[in-house]
Amino acid sequence: MGKNLAISIGINKYDFLTPLKYAKRDAELMQEFFRHRGRFEKVFFFSDDSPDIKGKSTRPSFINLKRVLRTMFEKPFMGYGDNFWFFFSGHGMPHNGYDYLMPCDGDPGDIEHTAIPINFVTERLRRCGADNVILILDACRAQGSKSGEGIGNQAAEVARQKGVITFFSCSPNELSYEIEDLQQGIFTKALLEGLGVQGKCATVERLGDYLSSRVPELIRQHKSEKVRQTPYVIAEPIAKSHLILCPQYASVHDVAILQRDAYQAELNKEYELAEQLWTRVLAASPGDMYAIKGIKRIALLQRGNEASSQDNSVSTSVANKSDSPLSPKSTPLANTTPSEADVPLKSDRGVDYTNLRDLLAARRWKEADKETLRVILKAAGSKEKGWLGISESIEEFPCEDLRTIDQLWVKYSNGNFGFSVQKRIYQSLGGTTQEDEEIWERFGDKVGWRKNDKWLYYNDLTFSEKNTAPGHLPVAVVGAMAGESLEYWWFWCSELCWWSCWLE
Repeated sequence: MGKNLAISIGINKYDFLTPLKYAKRDAELMQEFFRHRGRFEKVFFFSDDSPDIKGKSTRPSFINLKRVLRTMFEKPFMGYGDNFWFFFSGHGMPHNGYDYLMPCDGDPGDIEHTAIPINFVTERLRRCGADNVILILDACRAQGSKSGEGIGNQAAEVARQKGVITFFSCSPNELSYEIEDLQQGIFTKALLEGLGVQGKCATVERLGDYLSSRVPELIRQHKSEKVRQTPYVIAEPIAKSHLILCPQYASVHDVAILQRDAYQAELNKEYELAEQLWTRVLAASPGDMYAIKGIKRIALLQRGNEASSQDNSVSTSVANKSDSPLSPKSTPLANTTPSEADVPLKSDRGVDYTNLRDLLAARRWKEADKETLRVILKAAGSKEKGWLGISESIEEFPCEDLRTIDQLWVKYSNGNFGFSVQKRIYQSLGGTTQEDEEIWERFGDKVGWRKNDKWLYYNDLTFSEKNTAPGHLPVAVVGAMAGESLEYWWFWCSELCWWSCWLE
């Protein structure tokens, strides 16, 4: 079982900013979870009146927090399979393109010299040596709520670059609410539920999904139907979203996904990542023979042992055996970039994907896009209608076929195109299964379906790899009418690209 350590910070009293009501309590509740239910080895707690540690103040001031981050993380003290958690509840502010956490003595008139940049926080946390760092930011508060021009955009980019799993309490342009009746923030309440027996969220992905549905539900109960608060998670590369945070809730399916990610990393010769993932399989499933053998294979390869080549060939061929995590009896993952031999043209509806594969291999993107629409309609049994009905087609669409289509797009575009690529972008912007026209517009901007605040028509899109944004294709399924603007298809985004089989 890997080690878990945490820092929990909650600030109510600010010298130069509006005081908060429940940030301290949020951090206290997280500390209690880490210590008792999570059974973390150590938790460092900083709040308005937290006790000194060995004669040193734990007041969350600029000097104290900066000193802890600087001195505690000078040298690695954790390893593979370990987790370091960082929870912050308080004010956060953007300044000159950077996101900052505001300590209790942070001066909004001199943010650059009195606040702590989030990129500094992530850089220091990564030094601990744990392969998994979890950042939880409830840090956009103003006037008793977390609001206005909040943090998130630059912090999200830092999270992607550093490989730090980051949970945000709301989108940068939204409020994040504290509720008098609950005497805590809505986000922290939902977070603790998700990590506890109510949500039983074992993985990063499952916790993200729980938060995206539970927070709006609590908002409706305690605020208003018109109020929005959209938490979201950044977990890249995609294998990070499959990591198991709460082993006590992990299912056989959760462990199997980790096994398959580890095997895929081996096949891609990403041996460091593979070792990390196999170690996590062992943490969630002690004694797992796949993990033990995988770690042994990697050790042989890293030592340059002559037996490594033979052992590695076994690891590749084992994918075709019935007792392997990559057995054909198992469903292949949608978000990997497999080798050609690992993209079987499977279909639950007898659809032939040979032509789609050949068009993608030839980089004939527009023809492949139209072929994607054709095979999807056929798989959905909607070929005669020429469109997909939400209730009768989308919700019943075969996951096997969707995965096959996505894997082909991801492979032949080198990870640039595909439904799974679009899904990650959509979720990174705060998108959920709830329809949201504003997020749809931001998504359109991100993938290049809008220019100068105007939606493009299908024939105006770029069908090329060069100078094309990630997630630009496929698009025919969304805007199938050549003479119709993509603007009017915004309500599809929450239904079409994120079918239930993608969320399992």
